[in-house]
Amino acid sequence: MKAFHAERAPLDLPPGHTFPSTKYRRLRTRVEAWPDLAVREAEPASDAVLVLAHTAAYVQAVAGNGLTLAEQRAIGFPWSEAMVERSRRSVGATIAAARTALAEGIAANLAGGTHHARADRGSGFCVFNDVAVAARLLQTEATPSLRACVVDLDVHQGDGTAAIFAGDPGVYTLSLHGEKNFPFRKATSDLDVALPDGCGDEAYLAALDAALAALWTEHDACPFGIAFYLAGADPHEGDRLGRLRLTQAGLLERDRRVLGALHARRIPVALSMAGGYGRDIDVTVDIQAATLREAIASWQRWNRP
Repeated sequence: MKAFHAERAPLDLPPGHTFPSTKYRRLRTRVEAWPDLAVREAEPASDAVLVLAHTAAYVQAVAGNGLTLAEQRAIGFPWSEAMVERSRRSVGATIAAARTALAEGIAANLAGGTHHARADRGSGFCVFNDVAVAARLLQTEATPSLRACVVDLDVHQGDGTAAIFAGDPGVYTLSLHGEKNFPFRKATSDLDVALPDGCGDEAYLAALDAALAALWTEHDACPFGIAFYLAGADPHEGDRLGRLRLTQAGLLERDRRVLGALHARRIPVALSMAGGYGRDIDVTVDIQAATLREAIASWQRWNRP
């Protein structure tokens, strides 16, 4: 299975910054020697590609150091050339994963899932919305009738993705998230499932099953051409920002159910790691590595003679 990374330009953040930028390098180091995974560097997304989901004014402001201090605070990163480069490559990694998934069934971005970025602004450690750009690009490259679904299981609602695709019949957005967690003003996805603080494995998986059942009931007659799966590690009980109580076993079962359901319907999957802010960052990396293992198993089933 192919996986793509955006690590040429790591973020240089001040000590104690909430964003765990080292987790991406740790994850890549953990998995790049796996014999059944081919890890490749992603190409950066160009301005012409980014404006498929973002306003030209916002793209220019990011690229040219034109963000105000308030806009930088909303994103959570100070502007730097490394921030711009990494953000472009993170989008590029999801584009590469989506293109590969159409040909091979499943592929991954070792970062991505920057679902708080809206068309005209960034937020919550998200500069550009990788899934939104990739979905729009595939529709221009493949066919405008290509339908996509976004299965967003980060602990935070995918408000930017929901806002970008509001009223768009070509992209269906599903988000399971903490009801009282960031963003505190939610957007409206096609299907939102808001979960209470402290939600554990059993209740979470029951809610996921119900959401997937509703998704297939509504759309099996007109199937999706691709799915974007945001497999956040932040619903874990040890996450600093999560507020839910899923175990590592519960998160792995989540991945199995999502990937199994998509495989059963032969829907290609572009996987993103999304959020993860563990008190022990190695546990976050363990969770994401387990997600990749499950994705590889799905890829092997997809390509079995």
